[in-house]
Amino acid sequence: MPEICRFYGIIIRMYLIDNEHPPQHIHIKYGEHEAVMELTNLNIIDGSLPKKCRQLVREWAEIHQDELIEMWNTQNFHRLEPLE
Repeated sequence: MPEICRFYGIIIRMYLIDNEHPPQHIHIKYGEHEAVMELTNLNIIDGSLPKKCRQLVREWAEIHQDELIEMWNTQNFHRLEPLE
């Protein structure tokens, strides 16, 4: 599972499409917390994250939303800039 970004202890990954299912989404890990965020509406659809972590991931995903959707569609994974 390629790692797309890492910031503030948050790890963002995207699985290969062969192992995945709709909707388009990313996997988030923060300590013992894990969640899945849908890319079209940026809602958490599985798992849970602390509120501040969820806000940071949503802020980051809003910035990179188009790139993330393209990455899902093309399977051309690459690192994205973290929040600073």
